Amino acid sequence: MKLYAFEKEHNDSMNYYWFENGFDRQELDTIYRMVETLPFEHAEILGTNDDIRNSRVKWIPQEPEWDWLYLKLMDMAKTANNELWQFEMHTAPEMIQYTEYLANENGKYEWHQDIGPGLPSLRKVSITVQLSEADEYEGGDLKIWMGGDLSDEMNLVTAPRGAGHVVVFPSYMPHCVTPVTKGIRRSFVIWLGGEHYK
Repeated sequence: MKLYAFEKEHNDSMNYYWFENGFDRQELDTIYRMVETLPFEHAEILGTNDDIRNSRVKWIPQEPEWDWLYLKLMDMAKTANNELWQFEMHTAPEMIQYTEYLANENGKYEWHQDIGPGLPSLRKVSITVQLSEADEYEGGDLKIWMGGDLSDEMNLVTAPRGAGHVVVFPSYMPHCVTPVTKGIRRSFVIWLGGEHYK
């Protein structure tokens, strides 16, 4: 007996999306100027300090002067989600995190996922915005594990470098920032979602 069914769209659940020059020079200069006024904190991993991560962070308040940035990142997430994953996603409940990885502090973030208990369990899409030019630091590559043998470089993607580049990927995909060996790597990250996975 033949089964009649509607054609279903299939998502690309283990892929990433990126925007070359997602932020222009004027936007980047505005970001640098506004971030200067915010205080630093030592980065924690879901509420606990750990040698897995060495960086310092600032939190971008969800206030009117930053609305343009939140809305721009949400538009990018929507574009990537419509193209690849089709998650049910409707909010960015957490603040944008500005992060600096310093070579003189062994800046790094070892392999991890952006999901976890509590609020992070609702994360579906992660966004990283490069704020440093490629020649401002050495090391500090964002790598995304596409599955398979982690020791095989063929299964890893190294995100494009350069100020203004934006990388978007599902929050469950393991990723890391390799140790920064010279200079400072600066970036924004934000997570979007809103409900359980579907």
